[in-house]
Amino acid sequence: MRWSSQAVGSARDTQSALPGLELSEMAAMPGHLRTVRSPEFAGMVFHEVLAKSALNRVPGQSSMPFSWTVNPYRGCSHACVYCFARGSHRYLDLDTGRDFDSQIVVKVNVAELLDRELAKPSWQGEYVALGTNTDPYQRAEGRYRLMPGIIEALARRQTPVSILTKGTLLRRDLAQLADANSRASVTIAMSIAIGEHELQQSIEPGTPTTRARLETIAAARAAGFAPMVFIMPVLPYLTDSTEQLNTLLRDISAAGAESVMYGPLHLRSHVKPWFFEWLEREHPDLVQPYRSLYPGASSKAPQRYRLELAGRIRPLMRRYGLDARPANRPAASVALRTSATQLPGVPSPPTLF
Repeated sequence: MRWSSQAVGSARDTQSALPGLELSEMAAMPGHLRTVRSPEFAGMVFHEVLAKSALNRVPGQSSMPFSWTVNPYRGCSHACVYCFARGSHRYLDLDTGRDFDSQIVVKVNVAELLDRELAKPSWQGEYVALGTNTDPYQRAEGRYRLMPGIIEALARRQTPVSILTKGTLLRRDLAQLADANSRASVTIAMSIAIGEHELQQSIEPGTPTTRARLETIAAARAAGFAPMVFIMPVLPYLTDSTEQLNTLLRDISAAGAESVMYGPLHLRSHVKPWFFEWLEREHPDLVQPYRSLYPGASSKAPQRYRLELAGRIRPLMRRYGLDARPANRPAASVALRTSATQLPGVPSPPTLF
C-alpha cells in the first residue's frame, strides 16, 4: 500500500482514507508535505517534509573527527529512554518524551538533495557520518527506503562514510555498502549496550533484540567489513558488573566485531526527567542511587564511577581483543547518543531542514 495515496490531507479526504489513517495535527515545520498514520505502525505519526539541505556541517569548534553528517529522520521509533537526541524535538515544538518516540520527521527528498550537494565543485570528499542524531535504520526506513539513495550518492562521489545504528535493517543494504566500500571507505558500527533481553526490551522498546544485532554484526563481517560495537551507555547498577560486561564482550567478540568503545550513561537535562520516570516505574530501588550519581543538574557520572568502570571493562576488552581501533577509521563514538559533547546534526532551528 502506498502511503501517498492514503494520507489524509484535509477534512474532505477523511471518507476516502482507509480505517486507521486519520488526519493528525499538522506539525509546524518548514517544508511540511503531509502527516501520515498507518495501522502498520500503531501509535506512530510520520511527518513527511521536503528538506532544504541534506548535509549538516559539524560546528567548527567541535572535536568530532568528521565535518559533515546526514540525518534522514528526526525522532526515533527505537524509543531508547536514555537517548541524547531527544532534545532536538524541542525545535519542532514537540516534546522530548513520547513525541520523540512516535512523531517521526521523514526527509523524503534527502537522497536527491545529497546527490546535488556532493556534485558541487566545492565538495572535497570529506567524511560523512550517519547515525549521529537518530538512527537511519529505524523502522520507518523499511517503508521509506531512504538509505539506498543516500549510499549511492555517497559512493558515486567517492565520499567516505561511517554508519552507526541499532537497526538490523542494515543487512538489507550490505551488498550495496560493500560496493560503496570499494569506491570509498565505509565504516559500520553497531550500538549494543545491554545483553539481558528483558532489560533491553524495557529501556529500548523499539529496537531489535541484542541477539539480532549480534547476528547483524556477523553478517557485516561476512560481507567484508570489520564492524565496531559501541557499548553506550553502560548503565550504573544495571549493566556494569564484571559478569555482565564479560558476557556481553564475549558475545560481541564471537559475532566478529573488530573493536569496542564504551561510555557510561550521560543524562542531559532534557533526557533526565524521562529517564527517571522510567527508573521510578521499573527499578524504584535504584532511584536514590542514581540521584546520588547524577545530583541536581549534573549530567555526567562522577569521575570515581568512570574510573571504576574503566577498571572493570578495559581488561575484558583486552581479553577479547576488542581494545584497538584502526587509525584510519573515524571515531564514531564521539557522535553516540550518550555523548556529552556538542553534537553534529542538531542544528539551530533555521537550518533543521
